[in-house]
Amino acid sequence: MPDVLSPSAQRVQQALVQHGLAGQVIELPASARTAPEAAAAIGCAVGQIVKSLIFRHKHSGRPLLILASGANRVNERAVAGLVGEPIEKADADFVRQHTGFAIGGVPPLALSEPLPTLIDADLLQYAEIWAAAGTPHAVFCLTPADLLQLTAGRVVKIT
Repeated sequence: MPDVLSPSAQRVQQALVQHGLAGQVIELPASARTAPEAAAAIGCAVGQIVKSLIFRHKHSGRPLLILASGANRVNERAVAGLVGEPIEKADADFVRQHTGFAIGGVPPLALSEPLPTLIDADLLQYAEIWAAAGTPHAVFCLTPADLLQLTAGRVVKIT
């Protein structure tokens, strides 16, 4: 593991190793905060970007991680039907509190607490996908099967 990675990206790299995955965290010179920025920096389709989105259940206040294809927008009403409660986008403090990472760099693993996770079914069509690795400049490549193994998430239609 290179020493040049930022501490947050190192945390993700260590988690990949602990899970037995060969993925290598890379830090890009350009921002990968948004799916289009990440896709442009990596040279892949926007749909191959895994957006890690934290939502908050409106009544219980519980966190929910949605791993969405970069090409898709989450249909909050449809997801509410899946989880049995309305949801809303979480604010920056809530995201950091429940993940240990800042918005724009939340990875699908190495979170500060386990979160219920929904995985966008559209991600399964790709041979490889790219996820945030702890900072808005860090990413790593994995397969949809790896994502399922890492998160134990439930595959659903989020659109």
